[in-house]
Amino acid sequence: MSELLGGLNGGNVPTLDVILLLTLVALLPSLVIMMTSFVRTVIILSFTRNAMGVQQNPPSMVLVGISLFLTLYIMRPVLSQINTEAYQPYTRGEISQQEMLDRMEPPIKEFMLHNTYKDTLDLFVDLAGIEEEEDIRDYPLTVITPAFMTSELKRGFTAGFLIYLPFLMIDIVVATTLMSMGMMMLPPTMISMPFKLLLFVSVDGWQLLFSNIVTSFNM
Repeated sequence: MSELLGGLNGGNVPTLDVILLLTLVALLPSLVIMMTSFVRTVIILSFTRNAMGVQQNPPSMVLVGISLFLTLYIMRPVLSQINTEAYQPYTRGEISQQEMLDRMEPPIKEFMLHNTYKDTLDLFVDLAGIEEEEDIRDYPLTVITPAFMTSELKRGFTAGFLIYLPFLMIDIVVATTLMSMGMMMLPPTMISMPFKLLLFVSVDGWQLLFSNIVTSFNM
């Protein structure tokens, strides 16, 4: 993670280095979110809520909270490896800060590369103008991270489309039925929403959704 975080060398830190460090600390939450399973998870949950037609239930804060805890659950093996191989040796004074950052990179890279499309990675390698590596783990995080984010967006929207289909079928059936009965002034969504909620609850939708999100990640 040295490309993104850098390090402090020595006791006297120039003013520009301090400013850069504070900027990176401010951006750290966004960087962490973009390098984990959070993006795909929150996109899928948002699509599910919109597909059911309940715009504010669950609230956005609840969806973000669920996404964060699912992210911690999914990333647990990676975090455990980082803690064992990098953080604990650093706290014991066995390695330097720079070495700790270097040891943090492989687990994160491994996770992101397992969930990145090969053609997407090749695209960003070409855009960066760097030579192709025999081992994709040799690519820097500045190339792997945008490729991973693009792949996560694609998977999230693909899953959202598949979630939309059964709820869309209910909307079509309800709209067709209302039109055949001459009730064109009645909003179809008002009638279809209870049926969509009934379908989602009857198949234990939340448990099914969470289990599929967790198992969709390659570790």
